[in-house]
Amino acid sequence: MAVTTFKKTVWEARLLANYSKTSIAEVITTPPTTIEGKTMKFNKAGAVDVKDYTGTVVWDEIDTTDVDLNMDQQKYFAFTLNDVDAVQAAGDLVDAHVANASSGVQVETDSYVLGLYTDAHADNTIGTDAAPEALTKTNVYDYIVDLGTKLNKKKVPKTDRYVTINSDVLGLLSKDDRFTRQPVVLENGVVEGQKINGLQVVVSEELIEVDGKLHIVANHKGAIGYGKQIDQMEALRLESKMADGVRGLTVFGGSVIRPEGVAVLTATIG
Repeated sequence: MAVTTFKKTVWEARLLANYSKTSIAEVITTPPTTIEGKTMKFNKAGAVDVKDYTGTVVWDEIDTTDVDLNMDQQKYFAFTLNDVDAVQAAGDLVDAHVANASSGVQVETDSYVLGLYTDAHADNTIGTDAAPEALTKTNVYDYIVDLGTKLNKKKVPKTDRYVTINSDVLGLLSKDDRFTRQPVVLENGVVEGQKINGLQVVVSEELIEVDGKLHIVANHKGAIGYGKQIDQMEALRLESKMADGVRGLTVFGGSVIRPEGVAVLTATIG
């Protein structure tokens, strides 16, 4: 039951692989261009002017703005097992032991990213906490259409758009003939083959609910910058019990970098 042969990279790789399979945040956001320490860098390209052609061409220099974000969120996990070496040698057992840790990381990071709805452009809101919209099976589809229209009016790119709902909202949508009666939800939350007004439907139980008001988020992938990494991963022999311990520290962070690319519906389920 030694921990001297603990291979940190193996456990980190399996943890991240399990996390990536189920993470909503990984689907609906854009990753940083580079990560330096705990600082993430994102590039925002400026607009290009379209001019009348009069026989000559004037070249524009594209203004690229670097956006630096800190991974200022920290979450740790720690669990015990009888023998780190035996689990590691078995190979497939590593996945079984990191599954709960990766699931916990996924819940924390998805909740964090979906909580960034507060930075949506002021024009891109439907309902408020003071006056939420009441969702029913007859109007929920139309409200999601309206979210897509909000993005259209801001000239947000048509591709890579998402709307994140929860299971209650999915249940209401399933009663509308415009939506599939038997939706198939993939492991990462994407509802297979389902788009509403250009928005790929994604299901997450980490959708933010405050005092009974649900916040349904529609966004372009490039509107939210997000990144994460395993900062520490180690194994040790525990003094308090006859077992080994594995612990790790995850750091992550994110921000809305293009507010016009985020729209939010504040609602209750009637």
